[in-house]
Amino acid sequence: MTKNRYWAPIIISLIIIIIIGGILTWQRYHPPQLIEISLPPSPQFQGDVYIGGAVNNPGFYPIKAGDSIEALIQAAGGTSNADLSRLELYIPTVGEGKEPQKIDINRAEAWLLIALPGIGQSRAQAIIDYRQQHGAFRSITEITKVEGIGQSTYEQIKPFITVAD
Repeated sequence: MTKNRYWAPIIISLIIIIIIGGILTWQRYHPPQLIEISLPPSPQFQGDVYIGGAVNNPGFYPIKAGDSIEALIQAAGGTSNADLSRLELYIPTVGEGKEPQKIDINRAEAWLLIALPGIGQSRAQAIIDYRQQHGAFRSITEITKVEGIGQSTYEQIKPFITVAD
């Protein structure tokens, strides 16, 4: 009978030790902290970055220290149907050709159209008005139907314009 008398205090002591051990272990546990990786802006890089894919106005845009990826995407007119979980970075070799920036004449606002050679405020507004009245341009040659844009103006802006699908 003496053996049975000690089992209850031993079991209670073991339970108390397990509980205290669990509490001490839990207090020392620190969940992993999120690590933010930030790279200092590179003062050596000056130039343009090409933004393409699912942006509204793909092309080359100037990059400056402190620019975020979001700011660059907004500079390219924002996104439509983009998978932002995957981004591609392509670094060309020295001397590799650079495509001119193309402006989507179906989506561009007046300020962007004014950047085209030979297009001022009134012609930019005429392009927007034509779009609103006739719908999207089906090809870049259709821009010659806009009042004030003839063949010579078309030849000047032809390398810089596109139409979205």
